[in-house]
Amino acid sequence: MRKRKKQYGERMLSRLLPPKGPARLLSGITLVHTLGQGLWMALNAIYAMTVLHLTPGQFSVGVGVAAGVALAVSTPTGHLADRLGPRSVQIWSFLALGPLTAALLAVHGFGMYLLVVSVQALAYSASRSARMAVVAGLVPPEQRVAVRAHLRATSNVSVSLGAVLAGVLLAVDSGPAYRAAVVFNASTYLLTGLLSLLLPAVEPQPARSGPALIVLRDRPYLTFVVLDGLLSMHNVLLEVVLPIWVLHHTAAPRWMIAAILITNTVAVVLLQVRAARGTDEPSSAARASRSGALCLALACGVFAFSGRPSLVLASVLLIAGALAHVLGEIRQSAGSWGMSFGLAPDHAQGQYQGTYAMGSDLGKLIAPALLTWLAVEHGTLGWLVMAAGFALVGAAMPAVAAWAVRGRRLEPGPVAV
Repeated sequence: MRKRKKQYGERMLSRLLPPKGPARLLSGITLVHTLGQGLWMALNAIYAMTVLHLTPGQFSVGVGVAAGVALAVSTPTGHLADRLGPRSVQIWSFLALGPLTAALLAVHGFGMYLLVVSVQALAYSASRSARMAVVAGLVPPEQRVAVRAHLRATSNVSVSLGAVLAGVLLAVDSGPAYRAAVVFNASTYLLTGLLSLLLPAVEPQPARSGPALIVLRDRPYLTFVVLDGLLSMHNVLLEVVLPIWVLHHTAAPRWMIAAILITNTVAVVLLQVRAARGTDEPSSAARASRSGALCLALACGVFAFSGRPSLVLASVLLIAGALAHVLGEIRQSAGSWGMSFGLAPDHAQGQYQGTYAMGSDLGKLIAPALLTWLAVEHGTLGWLVMAAGFALVGAAMPAVAAWAVRGRRLEPGPVAV
């Protein structure tokens, strides 16, 4: 019995942690980094409006400007990671994010706030591009998607813990408590940077002849980024659209919102690594994106009919839709990582991963208004339009992957200078 329990514990641990070595260290770094993120996601708006006394409109402008900065510099900072070495860029960007986050303690007025969050966004964009380039540099190609899945499962656990900690601070509801959250978040950035020193170095890529930002000329990859960004809008369904839908358009109780989010978190932790198996090659990754998109379409179809029934039937439909959604999420994510790594040349992983991240950034910019308008203003019809949209975008992924692979085979090898 004891041996069986030990084996079960080892299997559960293997779902959360990658094998020993750089991949496991990356998991520990992710744990620290996302703990601060989970805390700050829940308190960011509260701090801005209660401690800094910004208006909701000023806070929204700050969020939009920061998102725009991150979007604009994503590819250049990825290229910087290629040229200087992604580990170095990861270390310095996280070390910079520590004092930049702490600077929020000294902010007075909207102008200073805008400046701080804009520079923060620049450093964050560099750290994001570098982290994915580090994965590509330290992990063999056939293991990259699996490691990325482990990191996703780890981040879900850590973000949830950060959110719980934020709940405690919200219960205290005082200026000193919210300032302590700023200090805690800043310290997680500093610790993440220091832990990154333990990673093996990834050699910088030498300058090559031709244009520096080659990804901007890679039409198949850019097409993939746009389509993947459209699919990534499914994240907003759970965070923004579905809570409004449950509260105002269904007979389901309010606690159903929390039940859906908990279901999603647990399923991602338990199933993400398994869902990522066999998605290392672009063709198989594209098929995973397609199947994930079909599950997302099914989820929207189920949600479409949850607005009219009784409390019990509405609750059943919402949970069924949430299960279809999370299956779509983990398959689409796995396919997305497989294509982002597999379609990028090894000498330019930084700029390609930075550009890849732009897709989800674009999705986050347009999804809240678009998807809320469809669901809230148009009800069942709006949900069905979303379902058709996800299905059509997913159906295009295999053709885009084949296009990209054909183009990669025809490319001449660049000459180092």
